Amino acid sequence: MPPPYLLLVKLVIAHLLTDFVLQPRKWVEQRNKLHFKSGHLYLHGFCTAALAWIITGFQHPWIALVILLTHTLIDGIKSYLPSKAIYFLIDQALHIGIIWLCWFGSFGTPAFLQTNWQLLNNNLHGWYVIAGFIFLTTPSGIFIGQFTQQWREGLADSASLANAGKWIGILERVLILVLVLNEQYEGFALLVAAKSLIRFNEKDRPELKTEYLLIGTLISISLAFFTALIIKAAIAAT
Repeated sequence: MPPPYLLLVKLVIAHLLTDFVLQPRKWVEQRNKLHFKSGHLYLHGFCTAALAWIITGFQHPWIALVILLTHTLIDGIKSYLPSKAIYFLIDQALHIGIIWLCWFGSFGTPAFLQTNWQLLNNNLHGWYVIAGFIFLTTPSGIFIGQFTQQWREGLADSASLANAGKWIGILERVLILVLVLNEQYEGFALLVAAKSLIRFNEKDRPELKTEYLLIGTLISISLAFFTALIIKAAIAAT
């Protein structure tokens, strides 16, 4: 019998292929224009369900039917919404959530769920890492904002800088955490060097903005690096 997670992985692959690789751009454009009157909306839903059925070895036909109905409905509703990142993320979260529910409907039992929950709940090392990831997103961003406020207040474009810097900083810190936890210090050094080249190669940038970017970057990198070291030390100690 194949491992239970094999079905989940296959369903996710089918979704990624049909939603991003194989779906023509004109299908998306027609769907956004005609919404539920678009024939390509239903064709896309059918292709998604069909590939899910094929890639799982023509097993679990009820899963293909659920994917057909829900994928078509979700994409049809999304076609009425503006093209924004938040709606894209919600759309993908719903699709993946439906896939997980279908998988759980095939393999999930109270005993299976309880066993996996206990494994997660008692995994102290995993909780260390989760705490680190959470800290390096919004909490550390607020921390950095407090320390760079005196430089940011003197900039004309401070609001746009802070907003862009927030997302760049989160991605940067998460990448550093992953690299250091896996002892990929060469990758960490390369990331820092690349960030320095991109941010500080403009000769005509005002001195105050340069100081703001430099201080913010150094604090962000230091927080991520030392958080990773603390997590590694905590894992080694337990």
